[in-house]
Amino acid sequence: MNTNIQAVSGIDGLIEEGAAFAEANVAPLKSASQRKRYDVVVIGGGQAGLSVGYQLKKLGLNFLILEASARVGDVWRRRWDTLRLFTSARYDGLDGMPFPGPPGAFPGKDQMGDYLESYAAHFQLPVQTGVWVQRLWREGRRYFVDAGEQRFEAEHVVIAMASFQGRKVPSFAKQLLPHIVQLHSSEYKSLAQLKPGAVLVVGAGNSGGEIAIEAATQHPTWISGRDPGQIPFPTEKPWVQAIIMRFVFKFLFHHIFTSNTPIGRKVRSKLLHSGGPRIRQRRSTLKRAGVQWVPRTSGVKDGLPRLEDGRTLDVQNIIWCTGYERGLSWIDLPIFEPNGDPRQQSGLVENEPGLYFVGQHFQHSLSSTMIFGVSRDAARVVAAIKSRRQSMVVLPMIPHLGSS
Repeated sequence: MNTNIQAVSGIDGLIEEGAAFAEANVAPLKSASQRKRYDVVVIGGGQAGLSVGYQLKKLGLNFLILEASARVGDVWRRRWDTLRLFTSARYDGLDGMPFPGPPGAFPGKDQMGDYLESYAAHFQLPVQTGVWVQRLWREGRRYFVDAGEQRFEAEHVVIAMASFQGRKVPSFAKQLLPHIVQLHSSEYKSLAQLKPGAVLVVGAGNSGGEIAIEAATQHPTWISGRDPGQIPFPTEKPWVQAIIMRFVFKFLFHHIFTSNTPIGRKVRSKLLHSGGPRIRQRRSTLKRAGVQWVPRTSGVKDGLPRLEDGRTLDVQNIIWCTGYERGLSWIDLPIFEPNGDPRQQSGLVENEPGLYFVGQHFQHSLSSTMIFGVSRDAARVVAAIKSRRQSMVVLPMIPHLGSS
Protein backbone atom coordinates (compact mmCIF):
# COMPACT_ATOMS: atom_id res chain seq x y z
CA MET A 1 0.00 0.00 0.00
CA ASN A 2 1.25 3.45 -0.85
CA THR A 3 1.35 5.50 2.34
CA ASN A 4 2.51 8.71 0.66
CA ILE A 5 0.23 11.50 1.89
CA GLN A 6 1.51 14.48 -0.04
CA ALA A 7 -1.97 15.05 -1.44
CA VAL A 8 -3.21 15.76 2.07
CA SER A 9 -1.32 18.99 2.52
CA GLY A 10 -3.34 20.63 5.27
CA ILE A 11 -6.69 20.95 6.98
CA ASP A 12 -8.41 22.01 3.74
CA GLY A 13 -7.11 18.84 2.15
CA LEU A 14 -8.38 16.81 5.07
CA ILE A 15 -11.86 18.24 4.72
CA GLU A 16 -11.95 17.69 0.96
CA GLU A 17 -10.68 14.12 1.10
CA GLY A 18 -12.84 13.24 4.11
CA ALA A 19 -16.00 14.63 2.50
CA ALA A 20 -15.36 12.66 -0.67
CA PHE A 21 -14.86 9.51 1.39
CA ALA A 22 -18.07 10.08 3.32
CA GLU A 23 -20.02 10.42 0.08
CA ALA A 24 -18.45 7.54 -1.83
CA ASN A 25 -17.45 4.94 0.74
CA VAL A 26 -19.43 5.31 3.95
CA ALA A 27 -22.78 4.08 2.70
CA PRO A 28 -25.45 3.15 5.25
CA LEU A 29 -26.02 -0.52 5.96
CA LYS A 30 -28.74 -2.26 3.98
CA SER A 31 -31.99 -2.63 5.86
CA ALA A 32 -32.38 -6.35 5.11
CA SER A 33 -31.99 -8.45 8.24
CA GLN A 34 -29.15 -10.80 7.37
CA ARG A 35 -26.01 -12.07 9.01
CA LYS A 36 -22.76 -10.63 7.67
CA ARG A 37 -19.61 -12.64 8.36
CA TYR A 38 -16.14 -11.18 8.83
CA ASP A 39 -12.78 -12.24 10.17
CA VAL A 40 -12.84 -9.25 12.53
CA VAL A 41 -15.50 -6.74 13.57
CA VAL A 42 -14.22 -3.51 15.14
CA ILE A 43 -16.74 -1.61 17.28
CA GLY A 44 -15.88 2.09 17.25
CA GLY A 45 -14.59 4.26 14.41
CA GLY A 46 -12.57 6.85 16.31
CA GLN A 47 -8.79 6.95 16.63
CA ALA A 48 -8.74 3.54 18.33
CA GLY A 49 -10.87 1.79 15.73
CA LEU A 50 -9.06 3.36 12.79
CA SER A 51 -5.70 2.38 14.28
CA VAL A 52 -6.92 -1.21 14.50
CA GLY A 53 -8.22 -0.99 10.93
CA TYR A 54 -4.85 0.23 9.65
CA GLN A 55 -3.14 -2.81 11.17
CA LEU A 56 -5.83 -5.26 9.98
CA LYS A 57 -5.63 -3.93 6.43
CA LYS A 58 -1.92 -4.75 6.32
CA LEU A 59 -2.80 -8.37 7.12
CA GLY A 60 -5.35 -8.52 4.35
CA LEU A 61 -8.15 -9.65 6.64
CA ASN A 62 -11.85 -9.30 5.91
CA PHE A 63 -13.00 -6.80 8.55
CA LEU A 64 -15.54 -4.09 9.20
CA ILE A 65 -15.46 -1.03 11.47
CA LEU A 66 -18.80 -0.01 13.01
CA GLU A 67 -19.24 3.64 13.99
CA ALA A 68 -22.37 5.01 15.68
CA SER A 69 -21.94 8.61 14.48
CA ALA A 70 -23.06 9.89 11.10
CA ARG A 71 -19.48 10.73 10.07
CA VAL A 72 -16.07 9.54 11.09
CA GLY A 73 -14.72 12.13 13.54
CA ASP A 74 -18.10 13.35 14.79
CA VAL A 75 -17.25 12.39 18.37
CA TRP A 76 -14.62 15.15 18.24
CA ARG A 77 -16.80 17.61 16.35
CA ARG A 78 -19.45 17.43 19.08
CA ARG A 79 -17.09 18.74 21.77
CA TRP A 80 -17.14 22.37 22.93
CA ASP A 81 -16.39 24.97 20.26
CA THR A 82 -13.03 26.23 21.50
CA LEU A 83 -11.56 22.86 22.49
CA ARG A 84 -7.96 22.30 21.51
CA LEU A 85 -6.18 19.01 22.04
CA PHE A 86 -4.02 18.81 25.14
CA THR A 87 -1.15 17.42 23.07
CA SER A 88 0.53 19.17 20.16
CA ALA A 89 0.23 17.96 16.57
CA ARG A 90 3.52 16.03 16.71
CA TYR A 91 1.75 13.58 19.05
CA ASP A 92 -1.65 13.60 17.32
CA GLY A 93 -1.01 11.52 14.19
CA LEU A 94 -1.85 7.84 13.80
CA ASP A 95 0.49 5.26 12.24
CA GLY A 96 1.19 5.93 8.58
CA MET A 97 -0.12 9.50 8.47
CA PRO A 98 1.32 12.40 10.49
CA PHE A 99 -1.03 15.14 11.57
CA PRO A 100 -0.68 17.98 9.04
CA GLY A 101 0.52 21.42 10.00
CA PRO A 102 3.09 22.80 12.44
CA PRO A 103 4.17 20.08 14.89
CA GLY A 104 4.02 22.47 17.85
CA ALA A 105 0.44 23.63 17.21
CA PHE A 106 -2.49 22.40 19.29
CA PRO A 107 -5.25 21.26 16.87
CA GLY A 108 -8.87 22.15 17.40
CA LYS A 109 -11.60 19.55 17.77
CA ASP A 110 -12.89 19.97 14.19
CA GLN A 111 -9.37 19.61 12.82
CA MET A 112 -9.03 16.34 14.70
CA GLY A 113 -12.37 15.10 13.40
CA ASP A 114 -11.42 15.97 9.82
CA TYR A 115 -8.04 14.27 10.22
CA LEU A 116 -9.69 11.02 11.32
CA GLU A 117 -12.15 11.14 8.43
CA SER A 118 -9.31 11.73 6.00
CA TYR A 119 -7.28 8.91 7.57
CA ALA A 120 -10.13 6.47 6.96
CA ALA A 121 -10.42 7.71 3.37
CA HIS A 122 -6.70 7.62 2.64
CA PHE A 123 -6.27 4.01 3.73
CA GLN A 124 -9.69 3.01 2.37
CA LEU A 125 -10.77 1.52 5.66
CA PRO A 126 -14.18 -0.23 5.59
CA VAL A 127 -16.20 1.95 7.96
CA GLN A 128 -19.97 1.76 8.30
CA THR A 129 -21.39 4.82 10.03
CA GLY A 130 -24.72 5.25 11.77
CA VAL A 131 -24.53 1.76 13.30
CA TRP A 132 -25.49 1.65 16.98
CA VAL A 133 -24.40 -1.65 18.55
CA GLN A 134 -26.98 -2.98 21.00
CA ARG A 135 -25.58 -6.36 21.99
CA LEU A 136 -22.45 -8.48 21.74
CA TRP A 137 -22.40 -12.17 22.67
CA ARG A 138 -20.72 -15.47 21.76
CA GLU A 139 -21.98 -18.84 20.58
CA GLY A 140 -19.24 -21.45 20.46
CA ARG A 141 -16.19 -19.83 18.90
CA ARG A 142 -18.07 -17.13 16.97
CA TYR A 143 -19.07 -13.68 18.20
CA PHE A 144 -22.30 -11.99 17.23
CA VAL A 145 -23.01 -8.26 17.12
CA ASP A 146 -26.58 -6.99 17.02
CA ALA A 147 -27.23 -3.48 15.69
CA GLY A 148 -30.97 -3.13 15.25
CA GLU A 149 -32.01 -5.09 12.17
CA GLN A 150 -28.40 -5.88 11.36
CA ARG A 151 -26.37 -8.79 12.73
CA PHE A 152 -22.65 -9.34 12.25
CA GLU A 153 -20.65 -12.47 12.93
CA ALA A 154 -16.88 -12.72 13.42
CA GLU A 155 -14.15 -14.88 14.87
CA HIS A 156 -12.60 -11.82 16.51
CA VAL A 157 -14.17 -8.62 17.88
CA VAL A 158 -12.24 -5.52 18.92
CA ILE A 159 -14.04 -3.04 21.17
CA ALA A 160 -12.28 0.15 20.12
CA MET A 161 -13.84 2.68 22.45
CA ALA A 162 -12.65 4.97 25.20
CA SER A 163 -13.55 4.24 28.82
CA PHE A 164 -15.60 7.43 28.85
CA GLN A 165 -19.05 6.97 27.28
CA GLY A 166 -22.14 7.70 29.42
CA ARG A 167 -22.31 10.96 31.37
CA LYS A 168 -21.68 10.80 35.11
CA VAL A 169 -23.40 13.42 37.31
CA PRO A 170 -23.90 13.20 41.10
CA SER A 171 -27.37 12.11 42.22
CA PHE A 172 -27.91 15.27 44.25
CA ALA A 173 -27.86 17.40 41.08
CA LYS A 174 -31.64 16.95 40.71
CA GLN A 175 -32.14 18.73 44.06
CA LEU A 176 -30.72 22.01 42.77
CA LEU A 177 -33.01 24.96 42.10
CA PRO A 178 -34.72 24.56 38.70
CA HIS A 179 -33.51 27.94 37.41
CA ILE A 180 -29.85 26.86 37.62
CA VAL A 181 -28.48 25.87 34.22
CA GLN A 182 -26.83 22.46 34.47
CA LEU A 183 -24.64 21.04 31.72
CA HIS A 184 -22.33 18.06 31.61
CA SER A 185 -19.00 18.81 29.91
CA SER A 186 -20.13 16.61 27.00
CA GLU A 187 -23.15 18.92 26.52
CA TYR A 188 -21.26 22.19 26.85
CA LYS A 189 -20.62 23.93 23.53
CA SER A 190 -20.08 27.62 24.27
CA LEU A 191 -20.77 30.43 26.74
CA ALA A 192 -23.96 31.21 24.82
CA GLN A 193 -25.61 28.31 26.68
CA LEU A 194 -25.12 30.00 30.06
CA LYS A 195 -27.30 32.50 31.90
CA PRO A 196 -25.93 35.78 33.23
CA GLY A 197 -24.37 35.26 36.63
CA ALA A 198 -21.82 33.08 38.35
CA VAL A 199 -20.57 29.71 37.11
CA LEU A 200 -19.47 26.69 39.14
CA VAL A 201 -17.30 24.17 37.30
CA VAL A 202 -17.32 20.86 39.21
CA GLY A 203 -14.24 18.82 38.41
CA ALA A 204 -10.67 20.08 38.17
CA GLY A 205 -9.16 17.89 35.47
CA ASN A 206 -8.21 18.91 31.95
CA SER A 207 -11.74 19.64 30.74
CA GLY A 208 -12.68 21.45 33.94
CA GLY A 209 -9.62 23.68 33.79
CA GLU A 210 -10.16 24.61 30.14
CA ILE A 211 -13.88 25.34 30.54
CA ALA A 212 -13.36 27.32 33.76
CA ILE A 213 -10.85 29.63 32.09
CA GLU A 214 -13.26 30.21 29.21
CA ALA A 215 -16.18 30.87 31.58
CA ALA A 216 -14.10 33.37 33.58
CA THR A 217 -13.85 35.66 30.55
CA GLN A 218 -17.53 36.57 30.99
CA HIS A 219 -18.69 35.24 34.37
CA PRO A 220 -17.53 35.07 38.00
CA THR A 221 -16.25 31.49 38.07
CA TRP A 222 -15.42 28.91 40.71
CA ILE A 223 -13.80 25.54 40.14
CA SER A 224 -14.49 22.79 42.65
CA GLY A 225 -12.91 19.43 43.31
CA ARG A 226 -9.83 17.40 44.11
CA ASP A 227 -6.73 18.66 42.37
CA PRO A 228 -5.47 15.76 40.17
CA GLY A 229 -2.12 17.49 39.75
CA GLN A 230 -0.57 19.23 36.79
CA ILE A 231 2.37 19.19 34.41
CA PRO A 232 4.65 21.71 36.18
CA PHE A 233 5.86 23.41 32.99
CA PRO A 234 4.38 25.91 30.51
CA THR A 235 3.58 23.23 27.93
CA GLU A 236 2.98 25.57 24.99
CA LYS A 237 6.51 26.96 24.99
CA PRO A 238 8.55 25.50 22.10
CA TRP A 239 11.50 24.41 24.25
CA VAL A 240 9.16 22.62 26.68
CA GLN A 241 7.47 20.85 23.78
CA ALA A 242 10.75 19.84 22.17
CA ILE A 243 12.51 18.57 25.28
CA ILE A 244 10.41 18.14 28.40
CA MET A 245 7.09 17.03 26.91
CA ARG A 246 8.83 14.60 24.60
CA PHE A 247 10.43 13.04 27.68
CA VAL A 248 7.11 13.02 29.60
CA PHE A 249 4.93 11.64 26.79
CA LYS A 250 7.28 9.37 24.87
CA PHE A 251 9.31 8.03 27.81
CA LEU A 252 7.44 8.32 31.13
CA PHE A 253 3.86 7.90 29.89
CA HIS A 254 4.75 5.43 27.13
CA HIS A 255 7.48 3.21 28.60
CA ILE A 256 7.67 3.70 32.39
CA PHE A 257 4.05 4.11 33.49
CA THR A 258 2.89 0.79 32.02
CA SER A 259 1.23 -2.36 33.31
CA ASN A 260 4.61 -4.11 32.96
CA THR A 261 6.44 -2.04 35.59
CA PRO A 262 5.91 -1.87 39.38
CA ILE A 263 5.64 1.92 39.35
CA GLY A 264 3.28 1.75 36.36
CA ARG A 265 0.95 -0.69 38.12
CA LYS A 266 0.94 1.56 41.18
CA VAL A 267 0.07 4.61 39.08
CA ARG A 268 -2.55 2.62 37.17
CA SER A 269 -4.37 1.60 40.37
CA LYS A 270 -4.62 5.27 41.36
CA LEU A 271 -5.63 6.67 37.97
CA LEU A 272 -7.87 3.92 36.59
CA HIS A 273 -11.02 5.59 37.91
CA SER A 274 -9.85 9.19 37.85
CA GLY A 275 -8.39 11.59 35.36
CA GLY A 276 -4.71 12.18 34.90
CA PRO A 277 -2.93 15.46 35.67
CA ARG A 278 -3.86 18.66 33.90
CA ILE A 279 -1.51 19.06 30.97
CA ARG A 280 -2.00 22.68 29.93
CA GLN A 281 -3.75 24.56 32.76
CA ARG A 282 -1.81 25.00 35.96
CA ARG A 283 -3.25 26.42 39.19
CA SER A 284 -1.40 29.67 38.56
CA THR A 285 -3.00 29.88 35.10
CA LEU A 286 -6.46 29.47 36.60
CA LYS A 287 -5.75 32.10 39.23
CA ARG A 288 -4.51 34.62 36.67
CA ALA A 289 -7.69 34.05 34.67
CA GLY A 290 -9.78 34.96 37.73
CA VAL A 291 -10.99 31.45 38.52
CA GLN A 292 -11.46 30.84 42.26
CA TRP A 293 -10.66 27.36 43.57
CA VAL A 294 -13.06 26.01 46.21
CA PRO A 295 -13.41 22.63 47.98
CA ARG A 296 -15.28 19.66 46.57
CA THR A 297 -19.02 20.05 45.91
CA SER A 298 -20.61 17.51 48.26
CA GLY A 299 -24.36 18.17 48.16
CA VAL A 300 -27.19 20.68 48.07
CA LYS A 301 -28.52 23.11 50.68
CA ASP A 302 -31.59 25.25 50.06
CA GLY A 303 -31.36 24.40 46.37
CA LEU A 304 -27.78 25.65 46.02
CA PRO A 305 -24.55 23.66 45.66
CA ARG A 306 -22.96 22.97 49.05
CA LEU A 307 -19.21 22.67 49.38
CA GLU A 308 -17.33 20.25 51.60
CA ASP A 309 -16.52 23.06 54.01
CA GLY A 310 -20.24 23.83 54.51
CA ARG A 311 -20.47 26.91 52.31
CA THR A 312 -23.09 27.28 49.61
CA LEU A 313 -22.50 29.08 46.32
CA ASP A 314 -25.17 31.28 44.76
CA VAL A 315 -24.58 30.41 41.12
CA GLN A 316 -26.74 30.53 38.02
CA ASN A 317 -24.80 27.90 36.08
CA ILE A 318 -23.12 24.58 36.88
CA ILE A 319 -20.94 22.65 34.45
CA TRP A 320 -20.35 19.08 35.57
CA CYS A 321 -16.84 17.97 34.54
CA THR A 322 -17.34 14.87 36.66
CA GLY A 323 -16.41 12.14 34.21
CA TYR A 324 -18.17 9.36 32.39
CA GLU A 325 -19.58 5.88 32.83
CA ARG A 326 -17.90 3.10 30.87
CA GLY A 327 -21.00 2.45 28.78
CA LEU A 328 -20.34 -1.26 28.23
CA SER A 329 -23.65 -2.73 29.43
CA TRP A 330 -24.40 -4.02 25.90
CA ILE A 331 -21.62 -6.62 26.21
CA ASP A 332 -23.42 -9.86 27.10
CA LEU A 333 -20.32 -11.79 28.18
CA PRO A 334 -18.91 -12.70 31.63
CA ILE A 335 -15.85 -10.46 31.36
CA PHE A 336 -16.40 -7.87 34.08
CA GLU A 337 -14.97 -7.33 37.53
CA PRO A 338 -17.46 -6.52 40.35
CA ASN A 339 -16.66 -2.82 39.90
CA GLY A 340 -17.56 -2.96 36.20
CA ASP A 341 -14.04 -2.98 34.77
CA PRO A 342 -13.47 -5.42 31.92
CA ARG A 343 -10.95 -8.16 32.77
CA GLN A 344 -8.33 -7.32 30.19
CA GLN A 345 -4.56 -7.27 30.16
CA SER A 346 -3.10 -4.83 27.64
CA GLY A 347 -6.24 -5.29 25.53
CA LEU A 348 -6.52 -9.09 25.66
CA VAL A 349 -9.58 -10.36 27.54
CA GLU A 350 -9.34 -13.15 30.08
CA ASN A 351 -11.09 -16.39 28.99
CA GLU A 352 -12.18 -14.84 25.69
CA PRO A 353 -9.42 -15.47 23.09
CA GLY A 354 -11.17 -13.60 20.32
CA LEU A 355 -12.26 -10.48 22.20
CA TYR A 356 -10.07 -7.39 22.60
CA PHE A 357 -10.12 -3.80 23.79
CA VAL A 358 -8.31 -0.77 22.37
CA GLY A 359 -8.66 2.80 23.65
CA GLN A 360 -9.38 2.08 27.32
CA HIS A 361 -8.00 4.37 30.01
CA PHE A 362 -4.55 3.09 31.03
CA GLN A 363 -5.16 -0.05 28.97
CA HIS A 364 -1.43 -0.79 28.79
CA SER A 365 0.18 2.51 29.72
CA LEU A 366 -0.68 6.06 30.68
CA SER A 367 -0.37 6.93 26.98
CA SER A 368 -3.11 4.45 25.99
CA THR A 369 -5.79 7.12 25.69
CA MET A 370 -3.51 9.55 23.86
CA ILE A 371 -3.51 9.59 20.07
CA PHE A 372 0.07 8.36 19.69
CA GLY A 373 -0.34 5.73 22.39
CA VAL A 374 -3.44 4.09 20.94
CA SER A 375 -1.51 3.15 17.78
CA ARG A 376 0.86 0.96 19.77
CA ASP A 377 -2.02 -0.73 21.61
CA ALA A 378 -3.77 -1.42 18.29
CA ALA A 379 -0.63 -3.01 16.84
CA ARG A 380 -0.31 -5.26 19.90
CA VAL A 381 -3.92 -6.44 19.66
CA VAL A 382 -3.73 -7.11 15.91
CA ALA A 383 -0.49 -9.04 16.44
CA ALA A 384 -2.41 -11.25 18.88
CA ILE A 385 -5.17 -11.77 16.29
CA LYS A 386 -2.57 -12.77 13.70
CA SER A 387 -0.89 -15.18 16.09
CA ARG A 388 -4.16 -16.81 17.09
CA ARG A 389 -5.27 -17.21 13.47
CA GLN A 390 -1.97 -18.83 12.53
CA SER A 391 -1.82 -21.13 15.52
CA MET A 392 -2.82 -24.75 15.02
CA VAL A 393 -3.55 -25.08 18.73
CA VAL A 394 -7.23 -25.05 19.63
CA LEU A 395 -7.48 -22.50 22.40
CA PRO A 396 -9.85 -23.43 25.24
CA MET A 397 -12.96 -21.30 25.63
CA ILE A 398 -15.52 -21.31 28.38
CA PRO A 399 -18.88 -22.11 26.74
CA HIS A 400 -21.13 -19.09 26.84
CA LEU A 401 -24.27 -19.32 24.79
CA GLY A 402 -26.46 -16.27 24.36
CA SER A 403 -30.02 -16.34 23.16
CA SER A 404 -30.49 -15.00 19.68
